[in-house]
Amino acid sequence: MVEELLAAGIAAGIGIVVYLAGAARVVKQYERGLVFRFGRLRAGVRSPGFTLVVPVVDRLRKVNMQIVTLPVPAQEGITRDNVTVRVDAVVYFRVIDPANAIIEVEDYRFAVSQMAQTSLRSIIGKSDLDDLLSNREKLNQGLELMIDSPAVGWGVQIDRVEIKDVSLPETMKRSMARQAEADRERRARVINADAELQASRKLAEAAGVMADQPAALQLRLLQTVVAVAAEKNSTLVLPFPVELLRFLERATESQPAPRTGAQPQGPGAHPQGPEQAVGPKAVPAAPAPAAGQAHAPVHTPEPHAPEQAVGPKAPLRCANADPGLPRATSDDATGLPQPPPGPVTEPDPAPAPAPAPAAGTPSQAA
Repeated sequence: MVEELLAAGIAAGIGIVVYLAGAARVVKQYERGLVFRFGRLRAGVRSPGFTLVVPVVDRLRKVNMQIVTLPVPAQEGITRDNVTVRVDAVVYFRVIDPANAIIEVEDYRFAVSQMAQTSLRSIIGKSDLDDLLSNREKLNQGLELMIDSPAVGWGVQIDRVEIKDVSLPETMKRSMARQAEADRERRARVINADAELQASRKLAEAAGVMADQPAALQLRLLQTVVAVAAEKNSTLVLPFPVELLRFLERATESQPAPRTGAQPQGPGAHPQGPEQAVGPKAVPAAPAPAAGQAHAPVHTPEPHAPEQAVGPKAPLRCANADPGLPRATSDDATGLPQPPPGPVTEPDPAPAPAPAPAAGTPSQAA
């Protein structure tokens, strides 16, 4: 009898140990447990620690509540300004509702990964290249909102999304490099021009001080000579006195300016300035005719242009005229040549032409 009781106790103990071994479960601190009895979710979530389930009847499903780092594969797309780029990102999320994460979606990790890829391609097409390169914070926030909207129903919360790298074509990289180089060169030129402007202002102030104090200019000249002599060269520097230059400058300023135009010489010459315009130039008279010849009519010369200035009036002379014959003189009032005094004979009239022979009349022999 005792032996039977002892055997039954041992069997019961073994059964209890086996039951406990099949029913005991341990939930870790970062996990939550869901119990399914005959495939139906039981109310309540098993907290971390030791818990028991009914063997064969219940099934415990553990859900990780830690933040998951999910890399998004590189996606190739065309930006709004028609530039082909490859962009990859990383998503940080965690489960906030274990029941929805297990029931509402088959694999919440895969679902979040696919949603991140489609959202990344969509955000590439809506953005410019400059935004992808310089305004990533705004793009990260927009991408986070696009992924978080459907993930809330899955019991998943998106903590943050970061764009890791933006790959550009080689041609675009070279173009951007040239643009950056041109911008740096422009800024360098602006800085050099500003420095030249400031230096010119300081030099102008220094020149004013040296003009007021001549001794300062001499000291500066001596410093220049010392600086040149300090180098090992064979150049001989002879300083030129500044006072001598100033003396020559004052002498040049005090010298009167030369008059323009030559003054006529002689007792009867009238002074004539460059601005006085004289009447028309005197035209020499034609040679006087010989005795018994008729005088040719005198033609009045045309006056010259008013802007032509000539010298004082002079008596008209003919180089080929006979000294014994009277000479033509010019009138003092008009400056035109006058015929010599004496009787003027009229020229012989030209003979009249012979009348033409009438028609039918025989011509006379020569």
